[in-house]
Amino acid sequence: MTIFVFVGSLLVAMAMGIPIAFSLLASGVALMWHLDLFDAQILAQNVIGGADSFPLLAVPFFMLAGEIMNVGGLSKRIVDFALAVVGHVKGGLGYVTIMAGCLLSALSGSAVADAAALTALLLPMMVKAGHDKARAGGLIAATGVIGPVIPPSIGLVIFGVAANVSISKLFLAAIVPGLLIGGALWITWAWLVRREKIVPPPRKSGAEIFTAFRKALWALMLPVIILVGLRMGVFTPTEAAVVAAAYALFVSIVVYRELSWKDLYAVFVGAAKTSAIVMFLIAAAMVSAWLITVADLPSKVVGLLQPFMGNQILLMFAIMVLVMVVGTAMDMTPTILILTPVLMPIVKAAGIDPVYFGVLFIINNSIGLVTPPVGTVLNVVAGVGKISMDDVTRGVVPFMIAEFAVMFLMVLFPWLVTGPARLFHG
Repeated sequence: MTIFVFVGSLLVAMAMGIPIAFSLLASGVALMWHLDLFDAQILAQNVIGGADSFPLLAVPFFMLAGEIMNVGGLSKRIVDFALAVVGHVKGGLGYVTIMAGCLLSALSGSAVADAAALTALLLPMMVKAGHDKARAGGLIAATGVIGPVIPPSIGLVIFGVAANVSISKLFLAAIVPGLLIGGALWITWAWLVRREKIVPPPRKSGAEIFTAFRKALWALMLPVIILVGLRMGVFTPTEAAVVAAAYALFVSIVVYRELSWKDLYAVFVGAAKTSAIVMFLIAAAMVSAWLITVADLPSKVVGLLQPFMGNQILLMFAIMVLVMVVGTAMDMTPTILILTPVLMPIVKAAGIDPVYFGVLFIINNSIGLVTPPVGTVLNVVAGVGKISMDDVTRGVVPFMIAEFAVMFLMVLFPWLVTGPARLFHG
């Protein structure tokens, strides 16, 4: 009955069109009434305490870094470098999209920011070259999914805070899985474009490639600085976010000179608005997280998953399927905040490495950003690229299947995640 009250009230509120943050508060109030624990003071304390977290400071700073990169020319130079390296091969613009997406993922950590930048820069070029607009849009949307996986990742930060798992370990463990997803998209694109009659642009000379690399070098140094700093213990993930924002600001204003001082206000306001939405969502979800613990919902879910508890792989399969289903109807951040306090006790009871689970959990939630009917990234690509939602959905299907295939491959072979994680983290 407790699970029904919580889930039912949440779904009813969402169906009424209430924003997800307020829906979470409504479901929390409903659960408090059901448990005879309603107290406005407890409600307020949990909302305030939910956002009062030092690690969560990484979220607004990474979002600010992403805004600065898109406006300040870092994203454009990344794309130009990828275009110089692989733009000349058959279907080269698709490979440019994937390569640029992986590089941008190491800069911003936001699927929405990466997808918007790639759509604005590359979709017109791909259509002009003769590629099917739906397929091109689908590839860009699927590539944007890598954003929350390859560090720095806002999703991993939120999960790390909610699950009390080391964010640094999550960052380092997610590098190889993110690149594997990029490899799967590369293979899928190669298979889809093998019969296309598109004449690629001429190969760039060595001098032109070097020039593109030199122009992009300042942007390419950012992920190196962040990852080396985390690995060497120079700064925490929160401090890394501040470094990313400050570095991007310096490069945009002083080096590339594409961001003027008068543009800063709009950049900061844009980042503040996005951050406010995410932070309020996190704060509202903390009410539900506290009540989930009080109501002992994890033990009830353990009862439902009891047949799988003896086999870690089967249990992970069951959990991943559950998250896939939820991801079709709910955005990434609320899914993380709602399911993490429910699933983590189960994961720990089964002896599954929390870092390994966290990486797969975030990958699954990231792919959920391109699964209809919600598909936040699909909406971004459709809006920025002026393409219908139906066409983007049709175009993303083969790439989405490839990403799910990689995810379930990691379920079958956990060392694909745990092996590189031990290598990077020592």
